Amino acid sequence: MKIEQIYTGCLAQGAYYIESNGEAAIIDPLREVQPYIDRATNNNAKIKYVLETHFHADFVSGHLDLAKKTGATIVFGPTAKPGFEAHVAHDGEILKLGDVSIKVIHTPGHTMESSCFLLIDSDGKETALFTGDTLFIGDVGRPDLAQKVIADLTQEKLAAHLYNSLHDKIIPLADDIIVYPAHGAGSACGKNMSKETTDTLGNQKKINYALQPMSKEEFTDKVLDGLMPPPAYFPENVLMNIKGYESIDSVLNKGLHSFSPEGFETAASETEALILDTRDPQIFAKGFIPGSINIGIDGNFAPWAGALIPTIKHPILIIAEPGREEEVVTRLARVGYDNTIGYLEGGFETWKKTGKSQDSIISITADELWERLQVNPELNILDVRKASEHFSENIIQSKNIALDYINQNLAQVDKNKTYYVHCAGGYRSMIFISILKARGYNNLIDVQGGFKAIKDSGKFKISDYVCPTTML
Repeated sequence: MKIEQIYTGCLAQGAYYIESNGEAAIIDPLREVQPYIDRATNNNAKIKYVLETHFHADFVSGHLDLAKKTGATIVFGPTAKPGFEAHVAHDGEILKLGDVSIKVIHTPGHTMESSCFLLIDSDGKETALFTGDTLFIGDVGRPDLAQKVIADLTQEKLAAHLYNSLHDKIIPLADDIIVYPAHGAGSACGKNMSKETTDTLGNQKKINYALQPMSKEEFTDKVLDGLMPPPAYFPENVLMNIKGYESIDSVLNKGLHSFSPEGFETAASETEALILDTRDPQIFAKGFIPGSINIGIDGNFAPWAGALIPTIKHPILIIAEPGREEEVVTRLARVGYDNTIGYLEGGFETWKKTGKSQDSIISITADELWERLQVNPELNILDVRKASEHFSENIIQSKNIALDYINQNLAQVDKNKTYYVHCAGGYRSMIFISILKARGYNNLIDVQGGFKAIKDSGKFKISDYVCPTTML
């Protein structure tokens, strides 16, 4: 028997490969499925099942392409109503995989069809639990997402279902079972996930706040407290996972169309496409196509694209470092952005060589910000981290406008004032400035290295630290 966790840091997502005696199952696969097929082929195994713990909101699963290419059976838990051929298992159903068995455990709460998969080895011992978004390491799945898909649900009803699932189905299981969740720290599917990606169930019973003895009412209050609104793309991804979607091969074929600078300019004008520049923030700052938005590929690219690009159907044109275009198209498709229509051949350097217009953003160091503060102590310092990050620790005089809610808070930024913008490390501040720059805000200055560089300088007045875990 073989278990492999295939973790994707950008989405803080864990997919799983299970193999026994020439048969394999993939749990919660990503959109690009060839790596799973290659893994099975290299092991002389046949993929028998694609197991889906629920209809995912934060990414588009690869279940359809994987089943089509391998002949595997897609399996969902009870109550699922997919718009394509799949096996909807009943609670307690046993799936045979080589010499092992997989038991379907229906655990509604995060969503109504949510299910866990319990792996039972050839000796009949329950060894591993693949919990999807029902149980994380240090947390449980937020119970407010499915209400946006099913009209008669409320987050309170979902929380009550989750309480029952945990207490009736999960907590009674053996302590030595290994928990394999679908997400870790950084995912928007929970609020307090650990950086660890596996643990024993016994340890989770000791340290996970949601598994402690409490009434259903107390549990509901705890899991609903501190939830932030989910990213806007979540409902769209859910519907894609329920109804079906275009093959990743077709998405790549369309998205990897190369344009000359002239063709790129024409395509942008005719389609009103978003120009997405995926280069490093500091490289972007030195020169970019006017109106383009920077979301660096070497960061939490897909979640930020999903949070900030208004609709998954919007046409997108890409600027990338040469050779990374396919990676960009793939990572956009992971979160449902299938309408990439091409990229600038040769990247920004090609544009630059033509002498076409370009723009830039001023970026200064933390020391330079300090020097300017000595001349003008009333500088406008804008912190674009999450509200919880800002509250935890901040420059005393800074104002917080979280990048997550930039569109709702634009009125708080005065076009006629100069702002010095920082985030935690410099990634989000450039996204923020590029978005506002495209909308005619020309007085925003980036602070390189973000709050870390500011704090490390030891020069600024910083608020007393408040541990984020106390803000739940």
